[in-house]
Amino acid sequence: MTTQVLLPKLGFSMSEGELSEWLVPDGAMVTEGQPLYALESEKSTQEVEAPASGRLRIIAAIGQTYEVGAVLAEIE
Repeated sequence: MTTQVLLPKLGFSMSEGELSEWLVPDGAMVTEGQPLYALESEKSTQEVEAPASGRLRIIAAIGQTYEVGAVLAEIE
């Protein structure tokens, strides 16, 4: 089963965020709750945790801005 890693809404008015850093390399095994990436919004930078355990497959590029709900990676 595949779980999508989505860009979360971290604040009431947040509509997009910039992926500033992947904390885990593509293809690595991750565990649920493990920090996956750093997300920069208008007000702060925050680490976002893995929603599931499995092998990470990165889709989104560092330095790009994505809308809330965008698929950044998948965990297989």
